[in-house]
Amino acid sequence: MNNALKPNTKSDTLENTVDRRFTVAPMMDWTDRHCRYFHRLISQHAVLYTEMVTTGALIHGDTERFLKFSSQEHPVALQLGGSNPQDLAQCSKMAEDYGYDEVNLNVGCPSDRVQNNMIGACLMAHPDLVAECLHEMQQAVSIPVTVKHRLGIDDMDSYEELHHFVTKVKESGCTTFIIHARKAILKGLSPKENRDIPPLKYEWVYRIKQAFPELEILINGGIKTLEASKGHLQAVDGVMLGREAYQNPYMMAEVDQLCYGQSSQIPSRIEILEQFYPYIEAQLAQGAYLGHMTRHILGLFHGQRGGRQFRRHISENAHRTGAGIEVLKQAAELVT
Repeated sequence: MNNALKPNTKSDTLENTVDRRFTVAPMMDWTDRHCRYFHRLISQHAVLYTEMVTTGALIHGDTERFLKFSSQEHPVALQLGGSNPQDLAQCSKMAEDYGYDEVNLNVGCPSDRVQNNMIGACLMAHPDLVAECLHEMQQAVSIPVTVKHRLGIDDMDSYEELHHFVTKVKESGCTTFIIHARKAILKGLSPKENRDIPPLKYEWVYRIKQAFPELEILINGGIKTLEASKGHLQAVDGVMLGREAYQNPYMMAEVDQLCYGQSSQIPSRIEILEQFYPYIEAQLAQGAYLGHMTRHILGLFHGQRGGRQFRRHISENAHRTGAGIEVLKQAAELVT
């Protein structure tokens, strides 16, 4: 096994705290380990989250496949989906043993599939159960345990109900709440529609921070720029970006300077691409499929001259049998 993929690779210099001023959201089918490695080349400090992994998949499935990651990804958090406190505690311990810096409970996903298993946003109707889950998770590990949730669901969508949810859940001892500033409509809207149709209510998240100053509050939903992120950081403790960070990843190039006060030089797009080559070559040598890695970099030259040609060349060639690093080098020539 490549040394970069062994469990228990947490940096000895990383303290048992996570600076969540800027985070990249857990996104199904997107934020896999290849994506996270690529994002880490752009920002050294942004906190990266896995795709949601259900407790059943970890307990009964291929644990190594779901949990392995590169040591370069730190700080990295595992997001869990589940509602059985004992199963969540068991999986949290797995996350800690593998070296994750945080474990997060999903109370925001609105899909039918997870609702049927009492996972995700439907848990907002059961704050006592959420509190029990988070309590058991914290008892099982020493790493931070956090929760990501919506403003509400369906007709349970008043600020008072959101306040009640946070009040009950914080009794678990959980101190970090990542709030997607939309409610979820569980009946009638698809997961995609739930990311756009319910209106954003950023002011509700601000009010929660004012009501619970002792809690760490992160805001998520519809944030597209670092300027907007800086604006939110005047009212809350951290921001979480999803689709924009994935589809236009170079927007994160200034995160370390603007959000973390670092003075390190901002890498160019080409430098980031070239830094990704050794990882890709190592993965290819282990039998990985080129397209599984290159799909995450298609937006690297978003808005740049030659950006469309870059995307097209990779899309048309990365899937070919035997495709290797030359596909990226040829694509790079289209933007230089």
